[in-house]
Amino acid sequence: MIIINYLLICLIFGTTFLAIKVGVDASAPPFFSAGIRFFLAGLLLFLWMVWRKKASFKLLLHKEMLLTGIGLTFGTFATLYWAEQYVSSGIAAVLSATAPMMILVLQMLVWRQRANANAIVGCLLGFVGIILLVLPQLTVTADIMWLLGCCAIILGQIFYGGGALYAKKVIQQFPQASPIALNAVQMIYGGLLLLALALCTEHIDVRGMLTPRAIGSLLYLIIIGSMVGHSLFYWLVAKTNPIFPATWLYISPTIALTCGVLFYGERITWVSAVGVIIIIAGTIYANSDNLKLHSPGWRVLLSKIRNP
Repeated sequence: MIIINYLLICLIFGTTFLAIKVGVDASAPPFFSAGIRFFLAGLLLFLWMVWRKKASFKLLLHKEMLLTGIGLTFGTFATLYWAEQYVSSGIAAVLSATAPMMILVLQMLVWRQRANANAIVGCLLGFVGIILLVLPQLTVTADIMWLLGCCAIILGQIFYGGGALYAKKVIQQFPQASPIALNAVQMIYGGLLLLALALCTEHIDVRGMLTPRAIGSLLYLIIIGSMVGHSLFYWLVAKTNPIFPATWLYISPTIALTCGVLFYGERITWVSAVGVIIIIAGTIYANSDNLKLHSPGWRVLLSKIRNP
């Protein structure tokens, strides 16, 4: 079940970069779009959990939910949505792939934990693969806004890494609460903060968001990207560790590239193909211990990779 859910979030999150880009290109205000997405997704999920008697409204009163929302939703997606005005979805996916490394660095510097050698090597290998994957597509002129957009996404990944680590502690602190309910509440808070930021910084024209592209992007991101994808991510954090679920970011550039080929006529070069192979190998190696623990079927595959 862990492997299946992991593959699902790879597929779901891999397409959200393009969905965000479609919405931004349709003139939807980035902060307002992100706020609506996460607030509605979180609210619907939370009310559903309350209706099923698996969550209580008291969960909204804990400051831990707010802090998690700042990390996993507000800080991560405020920067990403803003940056995709100037950065392509493929580049955004590449830069977002620094999140597992941010988690490793934060674990070593803040929590004073020793990182597993396999995780470090696998993360570095996966990042090399990502560079190879998108290298042929790096044709964007590096103007000041493009550079600022890239820096903003990297900053967002620091929020993401801290949020993922803190979310693990929150899950342990509230063992009786469903991970889905915890995820819903943090999205509510993150969405509200994004809406507050939008009201302070953006001119919001609701009519401009009523185009088919903007509506389609928003609905996809609310239902599939947030309600389904982020709930699966939170569940995986609870069942494994913060690094394992975050390595979906090594798969997302491959999916983003595929979407580009299918919908924008982009070409895949042999360099990109090599990048895909390296990404998959790095992801498996980084998570070898977790994969062997949770899925006996992976043991044979991992043994063949390590001992060809």
